[in-house]
Amino acid sequence: MADPAVVSGGALNAGGRGSGGKAATSPAENYHLARRRTLQVVVSALLTECGFDSAEKAAVETLTEMMQSYITEIGRCAKAYCEHTARSIPTLSDAVVTLIEMGFKADTLPLYAKRSQRMVITAPPVTNPPVTPKALSAGQKRTHPAHIPCHFPEFPDPHTYIKTPTFREPVSDYQVVREKAASQRRDVERALTRFMAKTGETESLFKDDITAFPLIAAQPSTIPYLSALLPSELELQTLEETDSSEQDDQTDGENAVGNMISDDPGADKENAMLPLSAVVPAAKASEDNVIDNPYLRPVKKPKVRRKK
Repeated sequence: MADPAVVSGGALNAGGRGSGGKAATSPAENYHLARRRTLQVVVSALLTECGFDSAEKAAVETLTEMMQSYITEIGRCAKAYCEHTARSIPTLSDAVVTLIEMGFKADTLPLYAKRSQRMVITAPPVTNPPVTPKALSAGQKRTHPAHIPCHFPEFPDPHTYIKTPTFREPVSDYQVVREKAASQRRDVERALTRFMAKTGETESLFKDDITAFPLIAAQPSTIPYLSALLPSELELQTLEETDSSEQDDQTDGENAVGNMISDDPGADKENAMLPLSAVVPAAKASEDNVIDNPYLRPVKKPKVRRKK
């Protein structure tokens, strides 16, 4: 007989190359790869018990696939019998009924387990869970409730769904804040200058190389002092608000005078004696007084509205 370690080692190498020789990256892939290697070790031990000195890679892979399919079918049928009886966890009776249903003699199983030439396979080493950094520790890790079996994956770390505390205090030094603001402003100006240089016309300091040291081309205007004379949007908005408030006050005063005249019957007679040309609408008079040119308007002090 050959050494079982040699057979199992060959099976492991066959399994590693059979999967394409690619290392697993995710935890799920690592779990499936470890389970597959354990089955290959079991198949190699059974081949050694049967008297085989060596085995081909394809044969070991085929036997491993058959054993994996057989165990999967046993688990699926046992789960089906368990759920059929309104239970959630399979018992020994479910496994026995499954073996009988699949054509296996359950009476021979204890004798096979107590055979003298059987080989004992050591359990795979248990890897220690990764240590969570103290900066990411938040809250207490939850355990499975009573209705969730223990073989299900554990809950993720609390910091992934509760909170992630930060221990970095905000910078409050005046000098550091000013330097940071100045650097940000410089970066913004530099980015804006580059954008304008790429999208608009540029001039170069060197005639040979146009791309070296590009400068934003100046756009001369026909009337350069016009921008200094025209009022800004803020000033125009203030003037419009002032005019609208004065017009409201004037309208209120005209309405009050109209009410007083309507109450006096003698005033109606005097108004009736006046010619039509002498009556000037108040709206037209107010329009004549309004000057379109903002520089020719009289100086008006803005009214300060007192808060009630």
